Amino acid sequence: MLDQQTKDIIKATIPVLEQHGTTITQTFYKNMFEAHPELLNIFNKTNQKQGHQPMALATTVLAAAKHIDNLADILPHVAQIGHKHRALEIKPEHYPIVGENLLKAIKEVLGDAATPEIIEAWGKTYGVIADIFIKVEKDMYDHSAWAGFKPFKVINKRAVSNNVVEFTVKPDFTLPEIVAGQYITVRVQPKGEENLSLRHYSICSTDTSEGLKFAVKREGESDKKGLVSHYLHDQINIGDTLEFTAPAGDFLLVENEKPLVLLSGGIGITPILAMLEAQVNKNPSRPIHWIHSCFNEKYHAFKAESELLLSKAQQATSHIVYTENANRIDGTFIKQHIPQDAEIYLCGSISFMEGMLKLLTENGWEENNIHFEPFGPKMSIVSV
Repeated sequence: MLDQQTKDIIKATIPVLEQHGTTITQTFYKNMFEAHPELLNIFNKTNQKQGHQPMALATTVLAAAKHIDNLADILPHVAQIGHKHRALEIKPEHYPIVGENLLKAIKEVLGDAATPEIIEAWGKTYGVIADIFIKVEKDMYDHSAWAGFKPFKVINKRAVSNNVVEFTVKPDFTLPEIVAGQYITVRVQPKGEENLSLRHYSICSTDTSEGLKFAVKREGESDKKGLVSHYLHDQINIGDTLEFTAPAGDFLLVENEKPLVLLSGGIGITPILAMLEAQVNKNPSRPIHWIHSCFNEKYHAFKAESELLLSKAQQATSHIVYTENANRIDGTFIKQHIPQDAEIYLCGSISFMEGMLKLLTENGWEENNIHFEPFGPKMSIVSV
């Protein structure tokens, strides 16, 4: 437990964290990777370059400071991050490394303003928060479908749009039941790369009769191309072997009678498609509002699959927005096509998610009815 003096010091640092939080976390990652280059085998370097990961960590630290009187308030955030940590095989021994470098970064960025009392208070606070994470993640490790990275053979690879490929992979053991909305984590080492690369990919079907199915979008081109996505598209073929950790994630379908809105942008369709499949198979009478946005029909992944599933639903509407020749989704659109009492599931890029969340909350939808999973660190767009 934290004493009141420590809590008061932490609360007093909130304005500083709001002003300098991202600078602190950028400094933290830089210093940690210099001191522990082996951790580059775990962390996504693209998210580092784009600033999403430092922003996510800064938001997490700020959330802890704002809720220091009752850290139970941040448990939903801890659980979401914990799923990522478990999928990446982050273990208790990593936490002291993070703590040491975080305190050093606070001191480096704030200089003399980071008094010994502030550093001591944050040291105590980090220890408590780390213990919370470790406890939550232990339970996740204990209940994961399999331990560590396991080999899977690629048994099918097919294009589902101009820039998205669906892989079907199979292990040498019986697959567990898959929950719609979960993701798996692949570990590869593309030729010429010094470090391993880990990436999360959403599972696009709960049906494992043929194997585990996930989809990969070819990200970027030239010097901005996605390292792992291009490797999987260009180098991995039927018969090859990939390594995965067990399914993870808390972006899960809530079963009730409210209208279900499935709203996706681009590759965000992958977990949303699995949710549509699960809902139609379990309760086809639930009202479903399917909304998908992408550039044009050539980039519309799983178009035929989603249309087939929607045809099996008893009450379904579908609205496809091709941004090449139509207006993007706006306030008028959502008021017209999304019921006010709906359970809403969103998935897409960071920018798509930010836009949709802003539109929905500004137009009266309750946050507790909006469930979302961005393709990037979720804490980078969470409001605390």
